[in-house]
Amino acid sequence: MTRHIQRPWLSLQPTDDPLEPTGRTVRWGVVATGGIARTVARDLALLPDAALHAVSSRVHERALAFAREFGALRAYSDEGARPGYVQLVEDPDVDVVYVATPHGQHYEVARAALDAGKNVLVEKAFTVNAHEAQELVALAEAKGLFLMEAMWSRFLPGMLRAFDIIESGEIGEVQWVSADLGFPAPKDPASRLWDVPAGGGALLDLTVYPLLWAVGALGFPDSLTAVGKLNDAGVDEQNVLTLSYSDGQLASLISSLVAHGPRTATVAGTEGVLTSVGSVNNPTELVVRRGWDPARTEKIEVVGRGYVYELREVVRCVQQGVLESPTMPWSHSVDTMRLFDGVRRQLGISYPNDERG
Repeated sequence: MTRHIQRPWLSLQPTDDPLEPTGRTVRWGVVATGGIARTVARDLALLPDAALHAVSSRVHERALAFAREFGALRAYSDEGARPGYVQLVEDPDVDVVYVATPHGQHYEVARAALDAGKNVLVEKAFTVNAHEAQELVALAEAKGLFLMEAMWSRFLPGMLRAFDIIESGEIGEVQWVSADLGFPAPKDPASRLWDVPAGGGALLDLTVYPLLWAVGALGFPDSLTAVGKLNDAGVDEQNVLTLSYSDGQLASLISSLVAHGPRTATVAGTEGVLTSVGSVNNPTELVVRRGWDPARTEKIEVVGRGYVYELREVVRCVQQGVLESPTMPWSHSVDTMRLFDGVRRQLGISYPNDERG
């Protein structure tokens, strides 16, 4: 039986030019000044119809330094009468707020931005639980504002091409998927990766990427089994998810903050197999073998660090008054958080934010 998989991102083409202007200039505000904010800001500067207008940080010097480096006109911080992010979301000249804080703060900052009438891009993972995700989606819909999870891999040409190959039927009916992502993270208790209130752990930080391969190839599973290792603080150091489907297909996903892995994805079908090369969240080569025929390799080029693709989608949607990206729909973000809630129940992971639900 053919399993019908909804792949909304196939409306995009791997050859689409991410630097092509799509309309008026959209002004951005960035909340937080960490590594991901800096990387995204560099790619944002490549877009001809996007401008970095403001930045906020808890520390005034960090906000100023970020603004100087990336050309933001305004810098807000917690050293004022109100938190810096509150000042930023109330800035009348900001069109889109990019939330680059640790996971545990996503809901609070995104909600404040939506309440202030701002369009919002929230770094992955969208929230720390499904309750928060559902509330943000409902608020964005009620206020008529754009909201999207910053799942950049969905927009990358390598990922788009991989699922285009799967959709074409070249490797036949997909029967199993395996994907992994991991690295040994320094065990600094002050790091967000090891901090429970921040939503630390391999699940929220890494598993979204292996999961994308399973969901893209097979859809969301009918059942799931999770095993993992938690440290003394209750943070998951690594986990293995086994996804099962009613037609018998399987997916095995590994995420780790304590070991290096090959960082590859394999999609196995009745007629052939596809394997990614390069990090699983940004494949730069795809190796396809049909049956016993010689394999072919497709090389993938990426503009900038790869974030321009999702940023261009946000700009386009805001310019056109679209509330929900067809490539990264709200339902997929909510369903992912529901799946992760199930994983956390099996592993015994809890966050302070869960008490709000």
